[in-house]
Amino acid sequence: MCGLSGEIRFDGGRPDLAAVERMTDRLAARGPDGRGLWHRGAIALGHRRLKIIDLSERAAQPMTDEETGLTCVFNGCIYNYKQLREELRGLGHRFATTSDTEVVLKAYRQWGTDFVRHLVGMFAVAVAEHATGRLVLARDRLGIKPLYTAARPGRLRFASTLPALLAGGEVDTSLDPVAVHHYMSWQSTVPAPRTVLAGGRKLPPATVRVVEPDGRQQDHRYWQPSYTRRSAFAGMDAEEWRDAVLAALRTAVRRRMVADVPVGVLLSGGLDSSLIVALLAEEGQQDLATFSVGFESEADEEGDEFRYSDRVARHFETDHHQLLVPSDRVSTALDGAVAAMSEPMTSHDVVAFHLLSELVSKEVSVVQSGQGADEVFGGYHWYPALAEVSREDEPERYADVYSDRPHSELAKILQPHMLAEGDPSRRYIHTHMAEPGAETALDAALRTETHVMMIDDPVKRVDNMTMDWGLEARVPFLDHELVELAAACPPELKLAQGGKGVLKDAGRTVLPREIVDRPKGYFPVPAIRHMAAPVLGRVREALNAPAARRRGIFRDEYIASLLRAPDDHRTNRGANALWQVALLEIWLQTHGID
Repeated sequence: MCGLSGEIRFDGGRPDLAAVERMTDRLAARGPDGRGLWHRGAIALGHRRLKIIDLSERAAQPMTDEETGLTCVFNGCIYNYKQLREELRGLGHRFATTSDTEVVLKAYRQWGTDFVRHLVGMFAVAVAEHATGRLVLARDRLGIKPLYTAARPGRLRFASTLPALLAGGEVDTSLDPVAVHHYMSWQSTVPAPRTVLAGGRKLPPATVRVVEPDGRQQDHRYWQPSYTRRSAFAGMDAEEWRDAVLAALRTAVRRRMVADVPVGVLLSGGLDSSLIVALLAEEGQQDLATFSVGFESEADEEGDEFRYSDRVARHFETDHHQLLVPSDRVSTALDGAVAAMSEPMTSHDVVAFHLLSELVSKEVSVVQSGQGADEVFGGYHWYPALAEVSREDEPERYADVYSDRPHSELAKILQPHMLAEGDPSRRYIHTHMAEPGAETALDAALRTETHVMMIDDPVKRVDNMTMDWGLEARVPFLDHELVELAAACPPELKLAQGGKGVLKDAGRTVLPREIVDRPKGYFPVPAIRHMAAPVLGRVREALNAPAARRRGIFRDEYIASLLRAPDDHRTNRGANALWQVALLEIWLQTHGID
């Protein structure tokens, strides 16, 4: 797990090495264990290293294969790297390290741009071909590892975070009205390739981009489950699906044990993280470190679920760690969490993950986390409504139940220069759901959530918050083979028992029933949800700042109405509307965007 950066020039000039150094240094938190730079011709690469596999200096990056003239930088972890190394050895390749980075490099040498199909894991990769001057960028199937780009005439820069690109300079920091529309419609989710900044873009997940020396670029999407019933699973009953899901999850958890350092678990006490603990215990992992975070209650809303995480920790005899955060600590921790965000993220638990990651990073360098299970296995409360409509009517129903607010309301919130024409968010949903595949309306909704919304909300959130403390988070529910299996699973088995039925059935085979059958939790942070006084003070400061007034994103009368009653304005999905608008301004100001 690391941070990467680089630049390729198309105008005959040399890359700006000082800019690449600035981008690389901005990624220091993602890779505190090493720093490397490389340049040749029109390409420069930078890297910050977090030592997880092959802790020796031989595995440092950028890594070059002089024999074939290839250099790469890599962020992530390839869980099947040992098996791939043996396969590549059989094909005649020689290895100088025991790292997964070298396996990535040799895999590209063997299979070219098809190398990604052989990788099981999470990754963002940049490969430079010395002879041709070609640059190849690639991102993993579920977008677990980020990769941002910024284009200017004559060059392209790229980095693991948007703030790193900003550190390089010369990024158009004007706001993208379509991205702002998405941000305000979907609880801050802005799907690839957009970001809220007009000059910042991100490589879509499951994509390989070939960048030619003359600036021509071609993207290839290399993976997408069909979300249809497959003949290989025809005739399977509920019990057989339960067993298949449990077996695939076992494999996913086992794969993510690969490391040359200890691996812990972020334990909320819910079904998803508890299943990971149970399966690690099955694998015989001793003295497993588990970590939970909770917050002080606010407005009669509980802020912790320790009774559940404690129950799981006792049952499996883990080395358990708790962090209870007082409300006044939330406001002081807020700026650190925002500084760690590649893009503005309004979810309440972003501060929780940042604080928890600080605690965890003092004990271990790698953790497994339960993110993704709700999207993959249909755990959210709005899914049953989507199962009741036809495939043709589904985009409208999805937009109605998932969106924070309709386009007509945004016209009363955003200043005219910030309001995108038409309704780009609803149009995006219609376009995505019209793609081939997806047998039922619910299949189409789960495809959208898993391959769009989840990637730029919970997945991005976990990566940003953990990596800011040099902590590698692995997400077994996003193992691509498990996702393929879940995509083929009959929707009614996922909706059963109030959601995630097939996963609950699997959980009952390895967990105490009270953990499986407990009410669903949402990891609340009451101080933010209810605008506790210290948080409200930070919000007022940001919205009244000179930069906010110059920018003029929101209508003055709308902001005034929110500030008069900070806890009374909710979006359609229950988010605090004041927090949503303020967070965008806090993020822009934190990252020096005026």
